[in-house]
Amino acid sequence: MNLFKRVLKNGWKNFSGSFGLSFATVFVMILVISTITILYFLNPISDMLVKDVEEKVDVSVYFKEETDPEDILEVKSEIVKIPEVEEVNYISKEEAFESFMDRHKEDHILIDSLAEVGYNPFLASLSVKAKEASRYEQVAVFLETGPFKELVDKIDYHQRKPVIEKVFAFTKGVKNIAFFFSMVFGIIALIIAFNTVKIAIQSSKEEISIMRLVGASNWFVRGPFIIQGLIAGSIAALITFVLTFVASHFLDSNISSIIPSVSLLGIFSSNLLALLLIQLLSGAILGTASSLIAVRKYLKI
Repeated sequence: MNLFKRVLKNGWKNFSGSFGLSFATVFVMILVISTITILYFLNPISDMLVKDVEEKVDVSVYFKEETDPEDILEVKSEIVKIPEVEEVNYISKEEAFESFMDRHKEDHILIDSLAEVGYNPFLASLSVKAKEASRYEQVAVFLETGPFKELVDKIDYHQRKPVIEKVFAFTKGVKNIAFFFSMVFGIIALIIAFNTVKIAIQSSKEEISIMRLVGASNWFVRGPFIIQGLIAGSIAALITFVLTFVASHFLDSNISSIIPSVSLLGIFSSNLLALLLIQLLSGAILGTASSLIAVRKYLKI
């Protein structure tokens, strides 16, 4: 136990003895762990965004003017059988007309223009909601090539498809960027921590020689340098945890005003222990890995 305490004490001495490099190491490690934290937050946020899109986006199938309502209801009964489909609603010409009038009741010019037409120009339609946004294409293909294709006037999936794809592309792109920066910062942190331990080893050459002469074990000689990296990683992780809480608290209302379904503070609170563990583990791996590499290279025992 006394031996372990001495190793810890010497590790702290090495860490605090080169304050400038230790500070730089901790700072870059904070950037790395912060990027990993952003990646962690992006998973539930992207899931919420996709779910939000799936709840709001549907596909409308418009039928030709002469199509009998009974035929449309028959199409509806067939679409409901498709496994990918969650819900199908029939909207008659009259309901479409009333809905349009209600949405644009303040636009008198538009209403007057519609009155001049003298008839109901709207088409009967089916509003189809799939279980997942990625399933809409299968539904559209079925309607375009199935037995009822002669009844269909148009399907607005192709107009909405870019919106659906942009959401998936955006979330995937943000994840890729965050992953790239975490790798870049990780390499930088390893290099800086590596050099910090290297300098500590070089400045302790005389002390290491004395320890060898008196028969100190390999662990006692190498331990402080590994502890030095572990201290840097742990401090960086704890600072990042506090910064994550502060950022979640102050950005929560701003993010919620843009994306109502997303709560940063809620994600932080519900994943508090897992988040702290991931941050501590990331810091420990960064610190000990760089220290082990430096010890292996520069500390020959």
